[in-house]
Amino acid sequence: MLLSFGCSSTSTTGETATATAATMPGPAGNVGDATTTPATVSGSVDAPTGDNTAPTTAMESFTASLPNMQDPVFLLTAGSSNLLEIQTGQLAVQKASSPEVKKFAQMMIDHHTKATQELKAVATPLSVTMPEAMMPIHQAMADKLKDTSGKKFDEAYMDAMETAHQMDIAMFETKSRTAADPTVKAFATKTLPMLRSHATMATEIEDKVD
Repeated sequence: MLLSFGCSSTSTTGETATATAATMPGPAGNVGDATTTPATVSGSVDAPTGDNTAPTTAMESFTASLPNMQDPVFLLTAGSSNLLEIQTGQLAVQKASSPEVKKFAQMMIDHHTKATQELKAVATPLSVTMPEAMMPIHQAMADKLKDTSGKKFDEAYMDAMETAHQMDIAMFETKSRTAADPTVKAFATKTLPMLRSHATMATEIEDKVD
């Protein structure tokens, strides 16, 4: 099951562009608290596009943006996705009714916290500052979980994990082939097996809780 989502836009003035995470929640554990956090990158960049209409249209829009996605935007989007995995994982550890869902959520926290550190090691030399808040494309997915509980939360969370990992895999597969910077390409290639494993597990658990 795919979820609908929106996406941020990025200004491209002069040699330094600021990718703004718009009005989004704060760091891990604060889903729903609004802050605005800019992430500065060198060079002009264009953020992936999306909308809040039909889920298929939104996913197609995101996928269509991938071939032209610049390395800094990839790094920012990957950082935002990690925040999604960590924050919703923390929420699921608290709210999920299924022990298997809770176990998966803890794994998301652990794995994506480590992935964030690895991502920072790639991004810092490229003058890309990791976002401290989610982009709207990911925030919209997190928001869908706030008012659910029990079995409905389990279903909604695992649906979100399926969608998030489908998006990640498409993005990382593209950058593993097309990234301009060799360290970015290597990071994307290295991370793909973990994302594919998460996607397989998410689908299996989602089928059980549906």
